[in-house]
Order: sequence, then structure tokens, then C-alpha cells
Amino acid sequence: MSTNSFFARFLRFIGIVLMGLTGGFTLLGGIGTSCAAFNPIGFGDSMALLAPFQWLYILFVLVGVVLGIMGIRATIMLVRGSDKSYRYALIVLIAGVVIGFIHIFASRALRGKSMPVDAVVYTTLLTLVIFLLFKVPTIWQGVDFAKAKTSQNKPAGGAAAILLGIMTLTIQFTMGTTHTWGGINYADAFNASMTVIGIGLLLLGVGIFVSMAKAWEKGYRLELKNRAA
Repeated sequence: MSTNSFFARFLRFIGIVLMGLTGGFTLLGGIGTSCAAFNPIGFGDSMALLAPFQWLYILFVLVGVVLGIMGIRATIMLVRGSDKSYRYALIVLIAGVVIGFIHIFASRALRGKSMPVDAVVYTTLLTLVIFLLFKVPTIWQGVDFAKAKTSQNKPAGGAAAILLGIMTLTIQFTMGTTHTWGGINYADAFNASMTVIGIGLLLLGVGIFVSMAKAWEKGYRLELKNRAA
């Protein structure tokens, strides 16, 4: 494998993993916003300030969930090398950044703070910047997702699934400081569902790597057999 080919695969790997993490993070952020959206007066004085604009935060929940699902779909499209995968991913990322900054502005104006949505938006912005850099002609010649075989992108898909699984299983701890009011960590919710989904993603990622290893082993044995013949 040439150095340029390796570099192109590495960049595609980074892009797919970042897209997967962004989609998953956006989905979790949308679900997490449901607390403030559906019961703003139940989480202290800070969240109670959002009550007059409950309709807006319900919209943030709905849009966040939709964008998260679209982000995960974009990741799958990138892994498969679909013709419009890059364009679709770019649309999702731009929409995520625009809606995210509106969310940040609204929260800071209403309650003086906007965490944890900041983390989701900045992750989306980072991924968007990386994807825009991919379009530099000299880089795009090698990165072009539509020209890559699915088998080449499977490692990135497996890594994204594993990292999403870890994120899902640990989100209640990593987001605990931004979701704790009155000594109660409200991020520690939906434990059964999060555990099932997290473990499922881990198994999916491991399964992808195992299937790849078996395919490589089969191909290697076939090559040895052909050489012997």
C-alpha cells in the first residue's frame, strides 16, 4: 500500500468515526434536552426560567433527535461509500451547527448558561471543519468516500460503533457535572435502555472486526492455496 493510499484511508477513518460520534452525541443531547423541555420547573430555579419558552425547547428535542438519527444514517452511508454520502453528511453537520448555536444563544439569554449543549455543538463544528478540509482538491482525490470500497471503511464503522457504545454506557458520568442539581445527577437516567443500547453497539463493533478478521484469514488461505497450485 502506498503512503498516499494509507493517508487517504486514515483520513476516511477519522471522518467516519467523527461523523458517528457526532451523530450519537447529537442524539443523546436531543434526548437529554427533554428534561428541560417537558418539565422545566422540576429542575431548580435555573431551568424554571425556560418555562415560558417550553415550546422552543420541545422543538430543540425533536430537531436534536432527528439530526442525531440523520447523523448515524450519514455514518452508515459513508461506510458503504454511497454516492451522496459526503453531501448528506455535510447537510447534517451544517444544520447541527446552525441549530446548535441558536440553542446556545437561547439558553444563555434565558438562564445565563448553555452547557451541556455546548459540547455537542463544538463537536459538530469540529467534524464540519474536518469535512470541509476534505474537499481541498489534493486531499479529496484520495478521500472521496464514494470511490472507497465498503471493506476499506469497515474498520472505521467498527471503531465508531465501539466508541458510541462506550459513550452511551458512560454518558451519565461524563455529563454528570452539567446535569446535577440539588445533589442529584439527572444524567443518570434511562439506565436499562442505555445499557442495552451501549452493549449492543459494543457487540456490533466487535462483530465487525471479527468478521473482517475471518474474511482476511480466508483470503490469505486462498492465496496460499493458489500459490501452492
